[in-house]
Amino acid sequence: MSALSASVGGGGLRSLLPNRATTTRSEALSSSLSAPVRTLTPPSQLTDNELLDGCLSGSRLMQKYLYERFAGRMMAVCMRYAQTTFEAEDVLQEGFLTVFKNLGSFRRECPLEFWIRRIMINAALRQHRRNAPLVAVSDGGEYPEDLAGEEFTLSNYNFEELLNLIQDLAPRYRMVFNLFAIEGYGHKEIGEMLGISEGTSKSQYSRARAILKSKVERLDAQRTHGFRS
Repeated sequence: MSALSASVGGGGLRSLLPNRATTTRSEALSSSLSAPVRTLTPPSQLTDNELLDGCLSGSRLMQKYLYERFAGRMMAVCMRYAQTTFEAEDVLQEGFLTVFKNLGSFRRECPLEFWIRRIMINAALRQHRRNAPLVAVSDGGEYPEDLAGEEFTLSNYNFEELLNLIQDLAPRYRMVFNLFAIEGYGHKEIGEMLGISEGTSKSQYSRARAILKSKVERLDAQRTHGFRS
């Protein structure tokens, strides 16, 4: 929290929200009479570069706007890597600490959202490494290996259902599945990111697919049974 406090002027992420209690009516009136009248650009109409420039100039308002623009989307990313909402919030917090600390090093060679997303993924990987010694190795189920090579689709499920399926994977399978199937990394890259071999990454992805397919089949069966009853 100290890194973010320094980068956004104290108070951490909560400091990005206005504290109305500190402004009295008389102070507000005095300020409005002495300040020039100007029209503020709505946050939704600000470009990413305008947000960046404002943040780099030290504007806490622009920092608040940047956080609000990307927090929801990044929380969805964090939820896929985490096992609980609490864990995802920790990853999000750590990720934005890194974002605000390193805005000056962003070269604008890629979309800002892509850069922030990569930071969130790295934060999730660090969380995974911290938690790895604490989690069980077994995923608690028996799944035939030959399911891994079969095609199946997840397009018939809403976000919440998909999230539950992915979060239910053992951590090592969840990380590899997200990185390969959703983020598009190759198994060699994933191996380097997770400290495992390329072959292990392939094997764990295959296992994750087998588990997901088995779970999808059970969910489909439950749906069919529910429709008939």
